[in-house]
Amino acid sequence: MSYDIKRSVSLYSYQDEYYDGVLDLEGCLRETAKTGATGVELLAEQMIKRFPESIDDKFCENWFETLKKYNLEPSCYDAFLEFVLYKNRRLSLSEQIKMMKRDIDIASRLGFPVLRTLVSTPMDVIEGSLDFAAEKNVKIGVEVHAPFSLNSSWADGYMDIIRRTGTKHFGFIPDTGIFCKNLPDVVRDKARRMGATEEGLKIVDDAYANRREKGFVKIKYDLDLGKANMEYRMANGMAEMMDAVKALGDNPGNMWYAGNSFTYSWSDPQDLIDNIDYIYHTHSKFYNVHEDYVETAVAIPEVVEAFKKAGYKGYLSSEYEGGEHLRDIGVDSIEQVRRHQEAMRRAIED
Repeated sequence: MSYDIKRSVSLYSYQDEYYDGVLDLEGCLRETAKTGATGVELLAEQMIKRFPESIDDKFCENWFETLKKYNLEPSCYDAFLEFVLYKNRRLSLSEQIKMMKRDIDIASRLGFPVLRTLVSTPMDVIEGSLDFAAEKNVKIGVEVHAPFSLNSSWADGYMDIIRRTGTKHFGFIPDTGIFCKNLPDVVRDKARRMGATEEGLKIVDDAYANRREKGFVKIKYDLDLGKANMEYRMANGMAEMMDAVKALGDNPGNMWYAGNSFTYSWSDPQDLIDNIDYIYHTHSKFYNVHEDYVETAVAIPEVVEAFKKAGYKGYLSSEYEGGEHLRDIGVDSIEQVRRHQEAMRRAIED
């Protein structure tokens, strides 16, 4: 089946350099272009000062001029739905839909064909925004981020919206963090710096390998994400693993690594093939790419191969998330994104 897999960079990847003043917004776009990527994913709330008031006609004009300068095009706009703006109440349904429509409008004005929304966005907010999304020709994609997964009861609720409404403007944005063959080495190394023992690390690594071999018990849909997440963890053997780690003694590094291990998961890449008609964009999450262009946690070759078989026509957008585990010793997001883009290029062209 023919495919058209393009490469993009989420500017989230450069957050450390951005906050340290090494890069400004244009600098992030410049570095994106250097990697050979043609698309750019934007977190406007993160990188546009005085958001959203500052997004006026002048900003939009400068935005498109800068994209043209670096031969880039918008791939995905990352939106955040803030429920709690007031101390005494959550936003009403109509207020939440109004905020969603605001972001759809901004995405449209900045040329983004896809808007990412989070799993915390209620289904009725999404459904209440579909007509406006169609009017603006912006597709809404809910992020499928670990511990969530496609081909699950969690995803079934969103599929119900698609089938019931017949919309062509709502689907999924898988995050490749759901395709971790093992735990990221940068996480393990951080645990070591925190004092973790090799015995403790092995217990956690073996538990993760066991979960992957048996097949993860998938998380269920629940507006109470904390409750759903804890039920998911317990169903996947968290209690037994934590007991084994605690038996080694009070070691903060061991305990941190054990708890952190449940933020990663493994899904069969076949899930991508099964749902390809509803996948509008992809967060190509990664944690550490070595000098040989191998990502030691995320199954890049397997994921790309699944997209090829499915005939995917869309972006794989580098999303670097290893930096948060390196801030005590130094982060080089620019080099990591470059390596990741090269790793994806090789997988796509292989």
